[in-house]
Amino acid sequence: MSKKILVTGGTGYIGSHTVVELIQEGFEVVIIDDLSNSQVEVVDRIADITGVKPGFEQFNLCDEGLLSDFFQRHNDIVGVIHFAAFKAVGESVTKPLKYYRNNLVSLMNVLESLDHLSLKNVVFSSSCTVYGQPDNLPVTENAPLKPAESPYGNTKKVCEEILLDACSADIDLNVISLRYFNPVGAHESALIGELPKGKPNNLMPFITQTGAGILPELSVFGDDYDTEDGTAIRDYVHVVDLAKAHIAAVKHLLNISSDNNYQHYNIGTGNGYSVLDLIKSFERHTGQKLPYKIVGRRAGDIEKIYAGTALANERLNWSAKLELDEMVSSAWKWQKTLKN
Repeated sequence: MSKKILVTGGTGYIGSHTVVELIQEGFEVVIIDDLSNSQVEVVDRIADITGVKPGFEQFNLCDEGLLSDFFQRHNDIVGVIHFAAFKAVGESVTKPLKYYRNNLVSLMNVLESLDHLSLKNVVFSSSCTVYGQPDNLPVTENAPLKPAESPYGNTKKVCEEILLDACSADIDLNVISLRYFNPVGAHESALIGELPKGKPNNLMPFITQTGAGILPELSVFGDDYDTEDGTAIRDYVHVVDLAKAHIAAVKHLLNISSDNNYQHYNIGTGNGYSVLDLIKSFERHTGQKLPYKIVGRRAGDIEKIYAGTALANERLNWSAKLELDEMVSSAWKWQKTLKN
């Protein structure tokens, strides 16, 4: 049987780390990415790490014709890992239609194109944002989904609904949605990592760019939350651990024997860390003070969330291995490589 996997958004942050893990597990990988938030050089960096250059095609998944042509040429694909999406929470609040059009249409086009394949397996890049501000922590997969705090979060919720409905209509379609918590860190080689275009939207690159002197100071969005130090709490998971969760999901789909053709899993560490916890970890690791200032809360942010991961631990045989300091140190190593 073919071992070819399509990774949409495969030159992005999480996508590139997942491509590395796939290749190291013996899969053949082809990437589709429009490079709207990544760089084509990542393909060569993946090859430097693995010794294998993945296939790569540049186009936007909203182009139905190009996508249909792609699947006709690659009709031996056995699974799709779908990362491609716009993902900046703040921008989604100010440009909601941009997010709905891109994130929903791209997924629907992928699902419709799967009719070209004999095997229809999809791992979907979902998010803990589907839980909103949960009533109980740690949040488990049984928690009710709440109205999203941002259009970005709502696209993940709606995409999950689309996938569930598609699975109900097609028993040959098998889907696992992975609800990520907060990915951070970089590959140990420091050849790939998080590289946002323009000003960062996520906390870790904001910290490392501030530490490197690229940004004058870090903005901490709110210190009046009902948490121990007043700053928001998240479950930060190392991107390599997160990538390995996708490998576990693909293997599970390829060996699936369950009647349940739609499954969803939390992917996190089960630990909650505040914004100030990350700042302190950075300062411990680097020995330098990080300049920061407290500013107002950011639209779309929730107060605190961290994962219950027992289901993924048990059914996918996956668990996070890397600790917070390893997340911070790998991100800093990556940042210093960029600076040099």
